[in-house]
Amino acid sequence: MNLLVTGAWQQAADYIEQLRKEHEVVFIQWENKDLPCEYEWVEGIIGNGIFLSHQIDKFKNLRYIQLTSAGYDRVPLDYIKEHHIEIHNARGVYSIPMAEFAITGVLQLYKQMRFFQENQKAHRWIKRRDLLELNEKTVCIVGCGSVGTECAKRFSSFGCYVVGIDLYPKENQYYEKMLSLNALDDVLTQTDIVVLTVPLTEETHYLMNNSRLKKLQEGAILVNIARGAVVDIEALTVYLDKLGGVVLDVFEEEPLSEESELWNRENVIVTPHNSFVGEKNQKRLQKIIMENLKGK
Repeated sequence: MNLLVTGAWQQAADYIEQLRKEHEVVFIQWENKDLPCEYEWVEGIIGNGIFLSHQIDKFKNLRYIQLTSAGYDRVPLDYIKEHHIEIHNARGVYSIPMAEFAITGVLQLYKQMRFFQENQKAHRWIKRRDLLELNEKTVCIVGCGSVGTECAKRFSSFGCYVVGIDLYPKENQYYEKMLSLNALDDVLTQTDIVVLTVPLTEETHYLMNNSRLKKLQEGAILVNIARGAVVDIEALTVYLDKLGGVVLDVFEEEPLSEESELWNRENVIVTPHNSFVGEKNQKRLQKIIMENLKGK
C-alpha cells in the first residue's frame, strides 16, 4: 500500500523503515503543507487533521485511514462511509492519562491545593477545615467509551457511586448503572461530580447548556476533557459562584483568550488541552498502528 505518514504520529521516524518492509512510504511533518507526492498516489494515510488542509476528494485512490487521535471530528465521516474507506482511530491510547487527569483535577479542588500552594510560596502555616472526600460522592460520567470507563474505574476505587450516561447504554462492571442521554437532566440534579468524555457531534454540541448547568447542585464539580464545544462557556460563567469548581482542559477556541475571566477564578482549573499526555502513549499508539496495518 502507498502510505502517506504525517508528523501527527510523533514517533513515525522510528518506524518508517519497518513500514517500508511491506509498504511504499512518504512522510510529511506538517499536515498543512504541500504533499511530497501526488494525491492520486496515496492509498493510505496515518495522520490526524490532514483533511483540514487537503480536501479528501483529491485522494482518488484512498482506501485506508489511521488516525492518531481518538476523536473523529477532524475527518469527513460521511464521505468516508460513502466511499467505503477503512478508518481506525487511536481508541484507548490516551484514556489512562486522561482518566488520571480527571481524578487529579477533582482532588485538587476537594483538597484546596491551590490554597496550600500559595501558602507554601509565602511560607504561611494555615490549616483548612473544609476539605472534602471523594468517598461516597456521586459521579456522572457522560460518554462511556474508553476514556469514560477508565475514569469510572478510578472513581469507583475511591468509593464513589458512578453513573454512566451514553448514547448507547450497556452493562459495564465499572458503573452502578448506565443510562441513555435523555436521562441526563434528572441525573445532573443528584450528582456531585460530572465528567465529560463524549465525542463532539451535533447531538453533544453545547450539551452542557444554560438549562443543564442550572440543574447542577450547589458545590458540584464539572470536568471537561472531551471537546470545548460540549460546554457553553458563556453559560458556564454564570454558574461559577454556585459550583464547587470546574476543570477545563479543552475550549471551543484554543488557545483560551488571555482576557478570559476563567484564568483568574479561584475555583477554575485551566489547562492547555494537555490531559491526554502520558509517557506510554506512543508505545500504545505504535501497537495500534502496526496491528491495524497487518495484511494491508
